[in-house]
Amino acid sequence: MLKPSDKWTWYYDDSEGHLMLDLGDNMVFKTNLARKLVVDCAIGVNEFSVDDASAYQTYKEQVALLGLTEPRQAELALYCVAAKRFHKPVQPKSWFFDSLSSGCDTPEEGDLVRLCNDFSDGYFMVLEVGESASLCAFVGLEAFQLNGSKALAFGQAIKVMHDRFEICNHHFSVQPIALVG
Repeated sequence: MLKPSDKWTWYYDDSEGHLMLDLGDNMVFKTNLARKLVVDCAIGVNEFSVDDASAYQTYKEQVALLGLTEPRQAELALYCVAAKRFHKPVQPKSWFFDSLSSGCDTPEEGDLVRLCNDFSDGYFMVLEVGESASLCAFVGLEAFQLNGSKALAFGQAIKVMHDRFEICNHHFSVQPIALVG
């Protein structure tokens, strides 16, 4: 898996139309954030910060539980860091998801949550926690259908009200089992 470096730099590439991350050694990572999705400060050159490295570590630990290949784990962790730092503030789009009658406790950054609707059922990682809604990234490899014509791809972010979440960290954690003889 990739190790964060203080030599990494974020930049916006007009020819690609996306935010990029220069990893050094002639390696560049293209994020899933197009120009319309990023804050203005993303357009310049930005260092990969200590906060970015900390977020990367948080996401990497959770992503490792998902059963993805190592390259996909790195891709998802970097999508999450990019969205946390550079995604424009957006209003929740909770209407795409079913409301849970019980609601949920306030999630924490890095939590894995389940969201569902009439078209899909899938898992998301919490990137940025708000008072009543959080920015989340879809962690499934197959598209998550929002409705008949819109879908979320792997790593795409969406903001959702907490009453739509079911926190599912326990579905992915590995519990040690003691054998008794």
